Amino acid sequence: MQPSPSDALYAALALVAPGTPLREGIDRILQASMGALIVIGDGPEVLSLCSGGFLLDAGFTPQRLSELAKMDGAIILAADGTRIARANVHLVPDPTIPTAETGTRHRTAERVARQISRPVVTVSEEMSVVSIHYLGAKKTLEPIPRVLARSDQALQILGRYKQRLDQVSSNLSALEVEDLVTVRDVSEMMQRAEMVRRIAEEINGYVVELGTDGRLVQLQLEELTTGVIDDLRLVCQDYFVESSDWEPDAVLAGLAAIDDDDLLDLRTIAGQLHLASDAELDSSLTPRGHRLLAKIPRLPDAVAAKIAERFGTLAKLMRASIAELVEVEGVGEVRARAIKDGLARLAENSILDRYS
Repeated sequence: MQPSPSDALYAALALVAPGTPLREGIDRILQASMGALIVIGDGPEVLSLCSGGFLLDAGFTPQRLSELAKMDGAIILAADGTRIARANVHLVPDPTIPTAETGTRHRTAERVARQISRPVVTVSEEMSVVSIHYLGAKKTLEPIPRVLARSDQALQILGRYKQRLDQVSSNLSALEVEDLVTVRDVSEMMQRAEMVRRIAEEINGYVVELGTDGRLVQLQLEELTTGVIDDLRLVCQDYFVESSDWEPDAVLAGLAAIDDDDLLDLRTIAGQLHLASDAELDSSLTPRGHRLLAKIPRLPDAVAAKIAERFGTLAKLMRASIAELVEVEGVGEVRARAIKDGLARLAENSILDRYS
Protein backbone atom coordinates (compact mmCIF):
# COMPACT_ATOMS: atom_id res chain seq x y z
CA MET A 1 0.00 0.00 0.00
CA GLN A 2 1.39 3.42 -0.94
CA PRO A 3 1.79 5.80 2.02
CA SER A 4 -0.43 8.85 2.25
CA PRO A 5 1.11 12.20 1.25
CA SER A 6 1.23 13.35 4.87
CA ASP A 7 2.94 10.17 6.13
CA ALA A 8 5.36 10.26 3.22
CA LEU A 9 6.21 13.90 3.90
CA TYR A 10 6.82 13.14 7.58
CA ALA A 11 9.32 10.45 6.56
CA ALA A 12 11.04 12.85 4.15
CA LEU A 13 11.06 15.65 6.72
CA ALA A 14 12.74 13.36 9.23
CA LEU A 15 15.68 12.96 6.82
CA VAL A 16 16.25 16.72 6.59
CA ALA A 17 15.36 17.68 10.17
CA PRO A 18 17.85 19.66 12.31
CA GLY A 19 20.49 17.39 13.79
CA THR A 20 20.71 15.10 10.74
CA PRO A 21 23.80 15.00 8.48
CA LEU A 22 21.67 15.82 5.42
CA ARG A 23 20.30 18.96 7.09
CA GLU A 24 23.85 20.01 8.00
CA GLY A 25 24.87 19.59 4.37
CA ILE A 26 21.86 21.61 3.18
CA ASP A 27 22.72 24.36 5.67
CA ARG A 28 26.26 24.49 4.29
CA ILE A 29 24.83 24.87 0.77
CA LEU A 30 22.63 27.76 1.96
CA GLN A 31 25.53 29.44 3.74
CA ALA A 32 27.54 29.30 0.52
CA SER A 33 24.61 30.90 -1.39
CA MET A 34 24.36 27.93 -3.74
CA GLY A 35 21.47 25.88 -5.06
CA ALA A 36 20.97 22.13 -5.27
CA LEU A 37 18.68 19.37 -6.51
CA ILE A 38 18.90 16.24 -4.33
CA VAL A 39 17.07 12.96 -4.97
CA ILE A 40 16.81 10.61 -1.98
CA GLY A 41 16.85 7.13 -3.48
CA ASP A 42 19.08 5.37 -6.02
CA GLY A 43 16.95 2.47 -7.22
CA PRO A 44 16.42 1.47 -10.86
CA GLU A 45 13.41 3.79 -11.20
CA VAL A 46 15.65 6.73 -10.26
CA LEU A 47 18.52 5.70 -12.52
CA SER A 48 16.11 5.40 -15.45
CA LEU A 49 15.66 9.20 -15.30
CA CYS A 50 19.38 9.97 -15.02
CA SER A 51 21.51 11.17 -17.89
CA GLY A 52 25.20 12.01 -17.70
CA GLY A 53 26.96 12.80 -14.47
CA PHE A 54 29.33 10.39 -12.79
CA LEU A 55 29.16 7.45 -10.41
CA LEU A 56 30.44 8.28 -6.94
CA ASP A 57 29.22 5.64 -4.44
CA ALA A 58 30.92 7.39 -1.52
CA GLY A 59 29.93 7.72 2.10
CA PHE A 60 27.76 10.75 2.83
CA THR A 61 29.23 13.74 4.63
CA PRO A 62 27.86 17.29 4.79
CA GLN A 63 31.13 18.59 3.37
CA ARG A 64 30.95 16.33 0.32
CA LEU A 65 27.36 17.34 -0.34
CA SER A 66 28.17 21.05 -0.27
CA GLU A 67 31.19 20.57 -2.53
CA LEU A 68 29.17 18.55 -5.07
CA ALA A 69 26.47 21.24 -5.04
CA LYS A 70 28.92 23.55 -6.79
CA MET A 71 28.10 21.63 -9.98
CA ASP A 72 24.84 22.27 -11.78
CA GLY A 73 23.52 18.71 -11.93
CA ALA A 74 21.43 16.76 -9.45
CA ILE A 75 22.86 14.73 -6.59
CA ILE A 76 21.53 11.19 -6.06
CA LEU A 77 21.66 9.81 -2.51
CA ALA A 78 20.94 6.32 -1.19
CA ALA A 79 17.43 5.83 0.18
CA ASP A 80 18.66 6.09 3.79
CA GLY A 81 20.85 9.11 3.03
CA THR A 82 24.07 7.41 4.14
CA ARG A 83 25.79 7.33 0.73
CA ILE A 84 26.17 9.61 -2.27
CA ALA A 85 25.46 7.47 -5.33
CA ARG A 86 25.85 9.94 -8.22
CA ALA A 87 26.53 13.61 -8.80
CA ASN A 88 26.21 16.21 -11.57
CA VAL A 89 23.32 14.19 -13.02
CA HIS A 90 20.88 15.53 -15.56
CA LEU A 91 17.35 14.37 -14.68
CA VAL A 92 14.92 13.72 -17.53
CA PRO A 93 11.38 13.20 -16.13
CA ASP A 94 8.26 12.82 -18.25
CA PRO A 95 7.56 16.36 -19.59
CA THR A 96 3.80 15.65 -19.74
CA ILE A 97 3.54 15.40 -15.94
CA PRO A 98 1.73 18.55 -14.76
CA THR A 99 3.58 20.94 -12.50
CA ALA A 100 2.72 24.26 -10.87
CA GLU A 101 6.36 25.27 -10.43
CA THR A 102 8.06 27.88 -12.60
CA GLY A 103 11.82 27.52 -12.06
CA THR A 104 13.66 24.81 -14.00
CA ARG A 105 15.06 23.13 -10.88
CA HIS A 106 11.71 23.12 -9.09
CA ARG A 107 9.75 21.93 -12.13
CA THR A 108 12.16 19.02 -12.50
CA ALA A 109 11.90 18.23 -8.79
CA GLU A 110 8.10 18.07 -8.81
CA ARG A 111 7.96 15.92 -11.93
CA VAL A 112 10.60 13.50 -10.64
CA ALA A 113 8.85 13.19 -7.27
CA ARG A 114 5.54 12.46 -8.98
CA GLN A 115 6.99 10.00 -11.47
CA ILE A 116 9.11 7.82 -9.17
CA SER A 117 7.59 8.50 -5.73
CA ARG A 118 10.90 9.48 -4.15
CA PRO A 119 11.62 12.55 -1.99
CA VAL A 120 13.32 15.30 -3.95
CA VAL A 121 14.90 18.23 -2.12
CA THR A 122 15.47 21.59 -3.80
CA VAL A 123 17.65 24.38 -2.45
CA SER A 124 16.88 27.70 -4.09
CA GLU A 125 20.02 29.69 -4.80
CA GLU A 126 18.31 33.06 -5.16
CA MET A 127 15.75 32.83 -2.33
CA SER A 128 17.68 30.52 0.05
CA VAL A 129 14.59 28.36 0.47
CA VAL A 130 14.57 24.57 0.98
CA SER A 131 11.58 22.57 -0.32
CA ILE A 132 10.70 18.88 -0.37
CA HIS A 133 8.57 17.30 -3.10
CA TYR A 134 7.03 13.89 -2.49
CA LEU A 135 3.99 12.10 -3.96
CA GLY A 136 2.57 15.30 -5.37
CA ALA A 137 2.90 17.17 -2.06
CA LYS A 138 5.32 19.98 -1.35
CA LYS A 139 6.70 21.22 1.96
CA THR A 140 8.83 24.34 2.27
CA LEU A 141 11.06 24.31 5.33
CA GLU A 142 10.53 27.30 7.60
CA PRO A 143 13.03 28.87 10.00
CA ILE A 144 13.25 26.94 13.27
CA PRO A 145 12.17 29.90 15.49
CA ARG A 146 8.98 30.25 13.44
CA VAL A 147 8.18 26.53 13.71
CA LEU A 148 8.85 26.65 17.48
CA ALA A 149 6.46 29.59 17.83
CA ARG A 150 3.74 27.74 15.94
CA SER A 151 4.21 24.57 17.97
CA ASP A 152 4.07 26.54 21.23
CA GLN A 153 0.80 28.16 20.17
CA ALA A 154 -0.60 24.78 19.11
CA LEU A 155 0.38 23.26 22.46
CA GLN A 156 -1.55 25.98 24.29
CA ILE A 157 -4.63 25.26 22.17
CA LEU A 158 -4.17 21.52 22.75
CA GLY A 159 -4.01 22.11 26.52
CA ARG A 160 -7.36 23.91 26.47
CA TYR A 161 -9.00 21.21 24.35
CA LYS A 162 -7.57 18.48 26.58
CA GLN A 163 -8.96 20.22 29.66
CA ARG A 164 -12.41 20.30 28.06
CA LEU A 165 -12.05 16.64 27.06
CA ASP A 166 -11.27 15.69 30.66
CA GLN A 167 -14.43 17.46 31.81
CA VAL A 168 -16.57 15.68 29.20
CA SER A 169 -14.95 12.34 30.08
CA SER A 170 -15.62 12.81 33.80
CA ASN A 171 -19.22 13.77 33.08
CA LEU A 172 -19.69 10.69 30.90
CA SER A 173 -18.35 8.45 33.68
CA ALA A 174 -20.92 9.84 36.12
CA LEU A 175 -23.73 9.39 33.62
CA GLU A 176 -22.63 5.81 32.96
CA VAL A 177 -22.78 5.02 36.68
CA GLU A 178 -26.27 6.51 36.90
CA ASP A 179 -27.32 4.82 33.63
CA LEU A 180 -28.35 8.17 32.13
CA VAL A 181 -26.14 8.22 29.03
CA THR A 182 -27.54 9.63 25.79
CA VAL A 183 -26.28 9.62 22.21
CA ARG A 184 -25.38 13.29 22.67
CA ASP A 185 -23.07 12.55 25.62
CA VAL A 186 -21.18 9.82 23.77
CA SER A 187 -20.95 11.86 20.57
CA GLU A 188 -19.55 14.85 22.44
CA MET A 189 -16.90 12.65 24.06
CA MET A 190 -15.90 11.22 20.67
CA GLN A 191 -15.90 14.69 19.11
CA ARG A 192 -13.60 16.16 21.77
CA ALA A 193 -11.22 13.22 21.63
CA GLU A 194 -10.98 13.42 17.84
CA MET A 195 -10.30 17.17 18.02
CA VAL A 196 -7.46 16.54 20.47
CA ARG A 197 -6.09 13.84 18.17
CA ARG A 198 -6.10 16.16 15.16
CA ILE A 199 -4.34 18.97 16.99
CA ALA A 200 -1.78 16.46 18.27
CA GLU A 201 -1.24 15.20 14.72
CA GLU A 202 -0.48 18.73 13.55
CA ILE A 203 1.97 19.26 16.42
CA ASN A 204 3.62 15.95 15.59
CA GLY A 205 4.39 17.37 12.15
CA TYR A 206 6.17 20.27 13.85
CA VAL A 207 8.12 17.81 16.01
CA VAL A 208 9.32 15.95 12.92
CA GLU A 209 10.30 19.21 11.23
CA LEU A 210 12.14 20.44 14.33
CA GLY A 211 14.26 17.31 14.66
CA THR A 212 16.58 17.55 17.67
CA ASP A 213 15.14 20.99 18.46
CA GLY A 214 11.71 19.45 19.06
CA ARG A 215 12.49 17.28 22.11
CA LEU A 216 10.69 19.51 24.61
CA VAL A 217 7.70 19.88 22.30
CA GLN A 218 7.57 16.09 22.00
CA LEU A 219 7.56 15.66 25.79
CA GLN A 220 4.72 18.15 26.24
CA LEU A 221 2.76 16.52 23.43
CA GLU A 222 3.08 13.06 24.99
CA GLU A 223 2.03 14.38 28.39
CA LEU A 224 -1.12 15.98 26.98
CA THR A 225 -2.21 13.09 24.75
CA THR A 226 -1.36 10.00 26.80
CA GLY A 227 -4.39 7.73 26.97
CA VAL A 228 -6.63 9.82 24.68
CA ILE A 229 -6.76 7.29 21.82
CA ASP A 230 -7.14 4.38 24.24
CA ASP A 231 -10.07 6.13 25.95
CA LEU A 232 -11.68 6.87 22.59
CA ARG A 233 -11.36 3.23 21.55
CA LEU A 234 -12.96 2.12 24.83
CA VAL A 235 -15.88 4.51 24.24
CA CYS A 236 -16.35 2.94 20.82
CA GLN A 237 -16.27 -0.55 22.35
CA ASP A 238 -18.91 0.48 24.88
CA TYR A 239 -21.47 1.91 22.47
CA PHE A 240 -20.98 0.94 18.82
CA VAL A 241 -23.36 -1.50 17.16
CA GLU A 242 -21.23 -4.41 16.03
CA SER A 243 -21.53 -5.97 12.60
CA SER A 244 -19.42 -8.19 10.36
CA ASP A 245 -17.71 -5.19 8.76
CA TRP A 246 -17.80 -2.67 11.60
CA GLU A 247 -15.61 -2.83 14.71
CA PRO A 248 -13.97 -0.26 17.05
CA ASP A 249 -11.02 0.33 14.69
CA ALA A 250 -13.49 1.03 11.88
CA VAL A 251 -15.17 3.63 14.08
CA LEU A 252 -11.82 5.32 14.69
CA ALA A 253 -11.02 5.27 10.97
CA GLY A 254 -14.45 6.71 10.20
CA LEU A 255 -13.92 9.53 12.69
CA ALA A 256 -10.53 10.35 11.19
CA ALA A 257 -12.12 10.55 7.72
CA ILE A 258 -14.70 13.16 8.76
CA ASP A 259 -13.75 16.63 7.53
CA ASP A 260 -13.31 19.48 10.00
CA ASP A 261 -16.67 21.11 9.29
CA ASP A 262 -18.67 17.89 9.70
CA LEU A 263 -16.81 17.13 12.93
CA LEU A 264 -18.85 19.90 14.56
CA ASP A 265 -22.08 17.98 13.81
CA LEU A 266 -22.80 15.50 16.61
CA ARG A 267 -25.20 13.56 14.38
CA THR A 268 -22.41 12.84 11.90
CA ILE A 269 -20.25 11.54 14.73
CA ALA A 270 -23.08 9.43 16.15
CA GLY A 271 -23.46 7.85 12.71
CA GLN A 272 -20.05 6.22 13.13
CA LEU A 273 -21.50 4.06 15.93
CA HIS A 274 -23.98 2.45 13.49
CA LEU A 275 -26.92 3.10 15.81
CA ALA A 276 -30.52 2.56 14.76
CA SER A 277 -31.66 4.90 12.00
CA ASP A 278 -34.28 6.46 14.28
CA ALA A 279 -31.82 7.18 17.12
CA GLU A 280 -31.92 10.84 18.18
CA LEU A 281 -29.26 12.71 20.12
CA ASP A 282 -31.37 12.45 23.27
CA SER A 283 -31.92 8.71 22.88
CA SER A 284 -30.64 6.58 25.75
CA LEU A 285 -27.60 4.34 25.43
CA THR A 286 -26.35 1.60 27.73
CA PRO A 287 -22.58 1.16 28.17
CA ARG A 288 -21.02 -2.30 28.12
CA GLY A 289 -18.53 -1.36 30.84
CA HIS A 290 -15.19 -1.54 28.97
CA ARG A 291 -14.26 2.04 29.80
CA LEU A 292 -14.80 1.87 33.57
CA LEU A 293 -13.17 -1.56 33.81
CA ALA A 294 -10.05 -0.08 32.17
CA LYS A 295 -9.77 2.35 35.09
CA ILE A 296 -9.36 -0.47 37.63
CA PRO A 297 -5.65 -0.95 38.44
CA ARG A 298 -3.85 -4.17 37.47
CA LEU A 299 -6.83 -5.61 35.61
CA PRO A 300 -5.58 -7.23 32.35
CA ASP A 301 -7.34 -6.14 29.19
CA ALA A 302 -8.21 -9.73 28.25
CA VAL A 303 -9.89 -10.32 31.62
CA ALA A 304 -11.75 -7.00 31.41
CA ALA A 305 -13.06 -7.96 27.98
CA LYS A 306 -14.34 -11.30 29.30
CA ILE A 307 -16.07 -9.56 32.22
CA ALA A 308 -17.79 -7.05 29.92
CA GLU A 309 -18.87 -9.86 27.59
CA ARG A 310 -20.18 -11.97 30.49
CA PHE A 311 -22.45 -9.28 31.96
CA GLY A 312 -23.31 -7.38 28.77
CA THR A 313 -24.03 -4.00 30.38
CA LEU A 314 -22.39 -1.81 32.99
CA ALA A 315 -25.59 -1.78 35.06
CA LYS A 316 -25.54 -5.56 35.42
CA LEU A 317 -21.82 -5.49 36.14
CA MET A 318 -22.30 -2.94 38.93
CA ARG A 319 -24.93 -5.19 40.54
CA ALA A 320 -22.87 -8.38 40.18
CA SER A 321 -21.87 -10.19 43.35
CA ILE A 322 -18.41 -11.47 44.23
CA ALA A 323 -19.56 -15.03 43.44
CA GLU A 324 -20.81 -13.99 39.97
CA LEU A 325 -17.54 -12.22 39.19
CA VAL A 326 -15.52 -15.27 40.24
CA GLU A 327 -17.38 -17.33 37.62
CA VAL A 328 -15.60 -15.33 34.88
CA GLU A 329 -12.45 -17.01 33.58
CA GLY A 330 -9.34 -15.33 35.01
CA VAL A 331 -11.15 -13.74 37.96
CA GLY A 332 -10.38 -15.21 41.38
CA GLU A 333 -11.90 -14.13 44.66
CA VAL A 334 -9.17 -11.57 45.37
CA ARG A 335 -9.50 -10.00 41.94
CA ALA A 336 -13.29 -10.08 42.18
CA ARG A 337 -13.19 -8.09 45.41
CA ALA A 338 -10.76 -5.62 43.85
CA ILE A 339 -13.09 -5.17 40.87
CA LYS A 340 -16.13 -4.71 43.10
CA ASP A 341 -14.35 -2.18 45.31
CA GLY A 342 -12.81 -0.41 42.31
CA LEU A 343 -16.14 0.06 40.57
CA ALA A 344 -17.69 1.35 43.81
CA ARG A 345 -14.92 3.94 44.22
CA LEU A 346 -15.20 5.00 40.58
CA ALA A 347 -18.94 5.41 40.96
CA GLU A 348 -18.57 7.48 44.12
CA ASN A 349 -15.81 9.69 42.68
CA SER A 350 -17.63 10.23 39.37
CA ILE A 351 -20.83 11.32 41.05
CA LEU A 352 -18.96 13.60 43.46
CA ASP A 353 -17.11 15.23 40.54
CA ARG A 354 -20.36 15.72 38.63
CA TYR A 355 -22.30 17.38 41.43
CA SER A 356 -19.52 19.18 43.30
